[in-house]
Amino acid sequence: MNIVLKMAAADIARLVENFQAWAQPSANPYTQFLAKPKGCVITVYTSGKVMFQGEQAETYAAKFGYQATSTSPVQQTNIIGTDEVGNGSYFGGLAVVATYLSEADIPLIKKLGVDDSKKLTDVKIRQIAPILKDKIQHQALLLSPSKYNEVIDSGYNAVSVKVALHNQAIFLLEQALSTVPDHIIIDAFTTEKNYTKYLKKEKNQIKGQITLRQKAESEFYAVAVSSVIARDLFLTNLDDLSRDVHLTLPSGAGHKSDVVAAQIIQQYGEGALSQVAKLHFANTEKARKLAK
Repeated sequence: MNIVLKMAAADIARLVENFQAWAQPSANPYTQFLAKPKGCVITVYTSGKVMFQGEQAETYAAKFGYQATSTSPVQQTNIIGTDEVGNGSYFGGLAVVATYLSEADIPLIKKLGVDDSKKLTDVKIRQIAPILKDKIQHQALLLSPSKYNEVIDSGYNAVSVKVALHNQAIFLLEQALSTVPDHIIIDAFTTEKNYTKYLKKEKNQIKGQITLRQKAESEFYAVAVSSVIARDLFLTNLDDLSRDVHLTLPSGAGHKSDVVAAQIIQQYGEGALSQVAKLHFANTEKARKLAK
């Protein structure tokens, strides 16, 4: 192990005094002092930096202010983890899933190679999602595009609608559990202050302690499972809506979505578009211009 500390002159003087008995000569012109106590090599450089090397590096460095970073493993069981998919896609609904994991679930999670759904191919997701749905305790919610538009028109915004869905999924899962989870981890899509503000408006209030964590799907298996199930739910919904309009609806919100939306307007009118797309996206206005 190598540890490098930037130390004040007074601390370096104290170090040199303490380790004088283990002092060694050095040919390096940038080395001010070199000592080799048991299990460690201590090098003091003229720059004021001190390097501790060896098995006992932490022990010696700790005497001069070094604090080891905690390497405690992340708790993976007896927690609820949530994630959503579809938020950035013009077409398709918004899927939110809450998942609870116990110790008994971990071997299956590892065997299936569960990871953040963005790191897995859609083929892989569709292979493992049915198994996860069958074996893992979870609560899945899908807000269809038509319902999404209705909710937005009623006063919700893109953030508050997600807060409502995450809260409801957690609430329903809590009701189904026979135990009380230690914690609830949400893949962060807003600040905790914002989440709390919107949460106050919801009728159903959850019991557990919530933490919003960036990239939680890469850290917690429960969130990763939720991301996989949510992605599968979103893709299935997108397929169903595609069949309804006899067009392949793309994921995302790029120019391809503008073109397909314009086709829908031309063939069926804007009423049909509200059944398959999130109308408050900028794509709607772009599609209107293309459809003329």
